[in-house]
Amino acid sequence: MQKIHLFILALGLSMNAFSQEIKPGAYQTSEYLPALKGKRIGLFANHTATIENKHLVDTLVSLGMNITKAFGPEHGFRGTADAGEKVGDYKDAATGIPVISLYGKKRRPSADDLQDVDVMLFDIQDVGTRFYTYISSLEEFINSAIENNKPLIILDRPNPNGFYVDGPVLDTAYKSFVGMQPIPMVYGMTMGEYAKMLIGEKWAKAAANASTLPNITIIKNKNYTHKSKYVLPVKPSPNLGTMASVYWYGSNCLFEGTVLSEGRGTDYPFAIFGHPSLPKTLYTFTPTSRDGAKEPKLKDQVCYGWNLSGTDKDVLQKVDGKIQLSYLLEAYKLFPEKEKFFITPKSGKPTDYFFNKLAGNDALQKQIIAGASEKEIRASWAEGLNAFKKIRKKYLLYTDFE
Repeated sequence: MQKIHLFILALGLSMNAFSQEIKPGAYQTSEYLPALKGKRIGLFANHTATIENKHLVDTLVSLGMNITKAFGPEHGFRGTADAGEKVGDYKDAATGIPVISLYGKKRRPSADDLQDVDVMLFDIQDVGTRFYTYISSLEEFINSAIENNKPLIILDRPNPNGFYVDGPVLDTAYKSFVGMQPIPMVYGMTMGEYAKMLIGEKWAKAAANASTLPNITIIKNKNYTHKSKYVLPVKPSPNLGTMASVYWYGSNCLFEGTVLSEGRGTDYPFAIFGHPSLPKTLYTFTPTSRDGAKEPKLKDQVCYGWNLSGTDKDVLQKVDGKIQLSYLLEAYKLFPEKEKFFITPKSGKPTDYFFNKLAGNDALQKQIIAGASEKEIRASWAEGLNAFKKIRKKYLLYTDFE
């Protein structure tokens, strides 16, 4: 197999007063516009693909770039759809560009979709958790680029949870679109770094099968390291509207696999969670219908649980650079009908439990039911985490946190 060539383009640090300001790859226009000029472009993006306050597609169109096709992930090209909501194909109202949904009938561009595309361009803000589906979309986009021999440019963006690595590594028997590869729940990599790993480890199926590969160019972030605490300028999806929600997402998304409300339909999804059956002495909230959560779990029902929102500093201290299991364990301990705590699939198969798909195995559910301590659970992750960290190190583009 021909050796892959990954071209990593970076700018030197500016010497002006803003030299330490983090700038995503999209801002480095001089590094990728020459490769787009005169080409037919297929853009995979959503509302987070911005330069300042302007969507990348609008910026590129204003600069005379020829975008012939746009592709949208979960939540859609402009980011307005609910979590899990299937989106069809349509024309972008602002530009008239045809938008192909990759979170509906298919997950990757077909050969027909790419007939009028010379170069593929990817730009989406990730949040750094395995179950956030944008990295699955990235993998499918890479597969499509390789299968159709199209050059691909990835505009990197900082990872707001890129300052730690933690959680169980996925057992591929539990592979799904909320977890496609053997990585931990929080994996500490940017999209660009993760793309390198998908290709370098041949986890992307097309990369493993191809005899030759098209050019894959990664435009780096400016002034970013894995010690950075990057504050998102745009909410990445409807239910991650605050940094409190973003920081708690890695730990508390697991509640989506239980009967508890994970806070959708409140101001702080994933920082607020609970259930009507929990003790009434706990924090009280009521999920309601709203944009991005039209039918939240336990809608209009009074719930009792926890509110972990607060200032960014307070939340970061609580998260403490690791998955927090204490609230999940306490919720199970306090829940009166424990046999109903985890949402049971019709099949009853361990691989079909949504909780297990999020966790990446059925071990965590078994440990919770058995009353294992957080220390015991964390110890069971150690071997997998250490092995992953060695792989991860090979593909980092930025100074690490350790």
